[in-house]
Amino acid sequence: MKFKDKVVWITGASSGIGEALAYEFTCEGARTILSSNEPEELAGVKKRCEEMGGESYVLLLDVLDAPSLEKAPKTAIEKYGRIDILINNVGISHRSLVHETDVAFDRKIMEIDFFSYIILTKSILPHMLERGGGQIAATSSLTGLFGFPLRSAYAAAKHAVKGYFETIGIELRDQNIFVTIAYPGRIRTNISLHALTKDGKPQGKMDQGLAGGMPVEKCARIYLNAIYRKKRQVLIGRKELLMAYIRRFFPWLFWRMVGRVSPV
Repeated sequence: MKFKDKVVWITGASSGIGEALAYEFTCEGARTILSSNEPEELAGVKKRCEEMGGESYVLLLDVLDAPSLEKAPKTAIEKYGRIDILINNVGISHRSLVHETDVAFDRKIMEIDFFSYIILTKSILPHMLERGGGQIAATSSLTGLFGFPLRSAYAAAKHAVKGYFETIGIELRDQNIFVTIAYPGRIRTNISLHALTKDGKPQGKMDQGLAGGMPVEKCARIYLNAIYRKKRQVLIGRKELLMAYIRRFFPWLFWRMVGRVSPV
């Protein structure tokens, strides 16, 4: 069991990648702290973890409430006495053109997808440093490596996650703080169902690309193994990952292709 008796705190644990991670870590012997702002869904995840023989604790979080975010680590630490791994995974996406997206909307995306990660990480790092080390994981996205239509604020937040957490990994690796950044591509989750349109309402349908994407359970296994191996980054997906390599090595080809890929 790769994470026997480790305490793993997962945000965005009520669905999607976060939920799947909760089950994978439970299978590997970890005790999990499950966070999101959806109590009923979290209760269901907790119940399944316990049915699998694991131990879970629900810690409700409103990531738009900065003061409560700063206090949450104290509650989490008090539950099990320590946090070995923090997985920043909460997130929201959108489907709107740049010129139709209000700045307030951009700020909301950044608060959820980026600043919540910063606040929790800053609040938990002193505890990890005092204990002599720990692990931080952050869920970026393939769009954290290049821009993509209808996702301007989302791509910006995920680019920010890359820069910020790479820096933490460089600064603190000698103090046994290991950082893993995940870049999921098309994963079969409900993120596109909840993605906000220009009027602030959920899109209410799944993108065709996500519907045919990698099963979320496989994504979670790859993510868990990357954390276990203390990898600095992991790209997760199928053929869409080629775009990351094309962008890096053949930028001229990337610019010809990216506008032709369906954004939904």
